[in-house]
Amino acid sequence: MPMTVRTRFAPSPTGFLHIGGVRTALFNWLFARQHGGQFLLRVDDTDQQRNVEAALAPILHGFEWLGLDWDEGPVEGADKASKGDHGPYFQSQRFEHYTDAVERLIASGAAYRDYARPEEVQAEREAAEKAGEAFVYSRKWRAETDADRARFEAEGREAVVRLLMPREGTLVLKDLVRGEVRFDWAREQDHVIQRADGSPIYHLASVVDDELMRISHVIRAEEHLSNTPRQVFIAQSLGYTPPEFAHLPYVAEPGSKNKLSKRKLDKYLKNRDFAALNEKGQQIAGRLGLETSAETFNPVIVDFYEQIGFLPDAILNYLLLLGWSLDDSREEFTRAEMIEHFTLDRVNKAPASFDPAKLTAFQDRAMQQVPAKQKTARSVEMLKTARLVTDPPACDVGPVVAGIVAAAGDRIKVYGDILDYDDFFTADDQLTYDEKAWQKRLVKDAAAGPLLAKYRDELAKTPDASAADLEAGLKAFCEAQGIGIGQIIHALRVATTGKAVGFGMFETLELLGHDRRLARIDRALAKLGN
Repeated sequence: MPMTVRTRFAPSPTGFLHIGGVRTALFNWLFARQHGGQFLLRVDDTDQQRNVEAALAPILHGFEWLGLDWDEGPVEGADKASKGDHGPYFQSQRFEHYTDAVERLIASGAAYRDYARPEEVQAEREAAEKAGEAFVYSRKWRAETDADRARFEAEGREAVVRLLMPREGTLVLKDLVRGEVRFDWAREQDHVIQRADGSPIYHLASVVDDELMRISHVIRAEEHLSNTPRQVFIAQSLGYTPPEFAHLPYVAEPGSKNKLSKRKLDKYLKNRDFAALNEKGQQIAGRLGLETSAETFNPVIVDFYEQIGFLPDAILNYLLLLGWSLDDSREEFTRAEMIEHFTLDRVNKAPASFDPAKLTAFQDRAMQQVPAKQKTARSVEMLKTARLVTDPPACDVGPVVAGIVAAAGDRIKVYGDILDYDDFFTADDQLTYDEKAWQKRLVKDAAAGPLLAKYRDELAKTPDASAADLEAGLKAFCEAQGIGIGQIIHALRVATTGKAVGFGMFETLELLGHDRRLARIDRALAKLGN
């Protein structure tokens, strides 16, 4: 183990933060924190044509929301980050380092300027395929001398820089997750490391930055395993000592071994649990007035979970167990316990399927442990976002929300569930009724209206009634009328909330208060014509 452990996560701002990417970042963060080292965030934004400006801010915000804090970062990057003067590194600001490395590789003979046109390389590739042979670039347009460069450029050709890869021998790599891995150099191509416009390719920039940032361990998804030979070749050719590598299994689709993708939402919606989670999110987002396109809002993207009110610790606890385990039974870990117990040798080599139901279960358990005061405060914020309460909220909002949180109990599984109780924040004369419930409980039941009118008169006599008083009063009313409580309570709920279901009826009436519960019953009776 090196004296100082330094890990990094290097997202590209080409799309929103993927849940699988967060799992990779988490493992890097845990490994660094456990060993008292540093975790760096480095934005791979060298490919300006693929960068999406709108994607950068959500990526950085996602890390902040999850509490995956990063170390270091140049002040000049602060204008692109939401982390003040401690922003991440941006590769687009480091081109001089990459240009210098390219020149050194060319000078040492480890790389060369290549003037082939794309269609010429493609023609060689197709010819090899037609002959049933492995493609090996001919290096026909390699410029070995200044005269070669002049000749090619006179033809109007532009140069990229390619690695001059070995064509015999074997690279033996000890991977901290996968064990010994072997690569035949003959299977490697002369990979491009610098585009014709002078911008660097990921493989070069990554190696140079890992060296300059003293990265000790590269912990990344297994899809990058095939990149490792060219990166080791670059490092060794520049005189660097390559870092330790650990390639993690990818996060797979629900119930499948295929890699989880942001672009396969339609396929995942055939999974019942995924569909249920997505539907819940869409409903909450709709109430909040959020953009809900599949590109920016679905359960594969981290923003989805923040927007609908998941807890960061619940997400990280679940992601910890996607491909890692401490033993056969333990699942609950605090953040400190994650840091204490995480080791790379317990990472499984096989892909781990994303299970929406299990993630939801982690969230549910975590939510029930949140103190009532904290849950109330966050619920008020959600209501403000939905414009159900004013900002700042009126003085009576806090106590009402606290009462809803207490009465709803485990019905509030994510903070967005507070929006199910929008009826408490709707003006009495604006209350809407679930049409099916209204017809069933108040129109088709001919006795409901007259009973509700009689109960309203009794209710008016108890202005300061508690939930217990209201329950006792309704039972006494039913006894006097010779009816069962079921003959009126459903009509009462629809009249006062507009809905067929909710938490306790008497807690609901108490939270509404004397004047509001009477006003709502009066409005329902007027609508019925009673």
